[in-house]
Amino acid sequence: MIIHSSPLPDVEIPDVPVTEVVLRRAAQVPDRIALLDGPTGRSLTYAQLSAAIHAFAGGLADRGLGPGDTIALMSPNIPEFAIVFHGAAVAGVAVSTINPTYTAEEVRFQLRDSAAVLLVTIEMFVDTAREAIEGTDVDQIVVIGAAVPDTIAFTDLFGEPIEQVPVDVNEHVVVLPYSSGTTGLPKGVMLSHRNLVANIMQIEPGLSVEGDEVALAVLPFFHIYGMQVLMNGMLAQGATVITMPRFDLEQALALIQDHRVTRFLAVPPIVLALAKHPMVEQFDLSSLKQVFSGAAPLGAEVAAEAAARIDCEVVQGYGMTELSPVTHLTPIGDYKPGTVGVTVGSTACRIVDPATGEDQDVGGEGELWISGPQVMKGYLNNPEATAATIDSDGWLHTGDIAVIDADGHVSIVDRLKELIKVKGFQVAPAELEAMLLTHPAVADVAVIGVDDPEAGEVPRAYVVLKPDQQISPTDLTSFLAERVATYKVVHDIVFTEEIPKSASGKILRRMLRDQARSES
Repeated sequence: MIIHSSPLPDVEIPDVPVTEVVLRRAAQVPDRIALLDGPTGRSLTYAQLSAAIHAFAGGLADRGLGPGDTIALMSPNIPEFAIVFHGAAVAGVAVSTINPTYTAEEVRFQLRDSAAVLLVTIEMFVDTAREAIEGTDVDQIVVIGAAVPDTIAFTDLFGEPIEQVPVDVNEHVVVLPYSSGTTGLPKGVMLSHRNLVANIMQIEPGLSVEGDEVALAVLPFFHIYGMQVLMNGMLAQGATVITMPRFDLEQALALIQDHRVTRFLAVPPIVLALAKHPMVEQFDLSSLKQVFSGAAPLGAEVAAEAAARIDCEVVQGYGMTELSPVTHLTPIGDYKPGTVGVTVGSTACRIVDPATGEDQDVGGEGELWISGPQVMKGYLNNPEATAATIDSDGWLHTGDIAVIDADGHVSIVDRLKELIKVKGFQVAPAELEAMLLTHPAVADVAVIGVDDPEAGEVPRAYVVLKPDQQISPTDLTSFLAERVATYKVVHDIVFTEEIPKSASGKILRRMLRDQARSES
């Protein structure tokens, strides 16, 4: 066995709940702005944030909610997101974060699977929420902002502040984001307090964030990258986090300029805009110390072009929801083009040839395996999927093909898993295939990811029609648009006579990917 240890020192992981770590600077800087809503200017100081979190926790406890219960949070990036997230954590309640662009059907699946009993959202999504809770354990909707008939106003849920409800930080599930893992339909990822605390401590020395810094929160908090690196990680350092409910390039650039933003955490399409879009020249971005890209591979050329244009280091990292999420990052001043950086402290990795099972040394390609305190507890109610992802020795198999160099920098070179990443969001081929097969004209279907300069990847569907059926690609795109989130909709549909399959009936996606590359 060849184990590649981190070149960074091991980190000390406090044996405490996550909110204690996130609010550890609050008493030192009570009047510093913790969260500021970019479009409106609404803000919360660290003292106000702490008070609201504990009051929301008290309100949940007053309603009889505590350890063993789950609530769902479907919201864009606004300051109240942190109140709900950490108020639940203090009350011993798990939070399942939901993408607010989901359809009611997709929301309902997550509500049922997570056994959520309460749904917190904003007025814009109340109609979707009302439809989604039908047939679930959710009987009440809490609305952040203006009062809406037949719902509970967010502030009405506040109660007398309480302190942290005792929990086993190693075992208690504090958040249930959903991931497609290395394959299949979305699954609840069980992350404990220790998982989150460990990863906050692991990224701290690599990012080297000072307390008075300002971070722009474009990345959604419902996604593990925004949740942990931006919301929890930056607040734990006493930084100011500026939230954006939705990404708008002009507004983002203006916020960087006006608030002297120092950290811009992004995904590859945003970095591409920094490199190419003419609007960038109209704003002063000189306050930026670092642009950190994650969630999908970033081309070295794009990173270099963006860095030269804005005169700021542009680096990338690597992680997965199942890894809380960061396993690799680039410390300031240690960037190697095309790599995702070095392994974070207290983490080990292996590079394993998927064909032979043999460990690879420096320079050898293989599947990236991870071991560390940030590895999830497992998938909710799905021991089979858990066992397929984490082996009996505790190594998590990422499904990504990687190579490590002599300095410990890792490059992701290919994908073993079937997952498609569209602008950093996970899209499971099986989910889209199952949906398309419900169309009366479709006999068979296979979905793969194809390269896209803006999104990183986009889904392509190869479709076999039933005899005597005549429909257009647009018909199928419209069919999907009514049933799945926007980023999952397939706009690239190819009609074919047959889907290549193995003798056991498994779709041979590699053949389709090779075909797609030869046609491009």
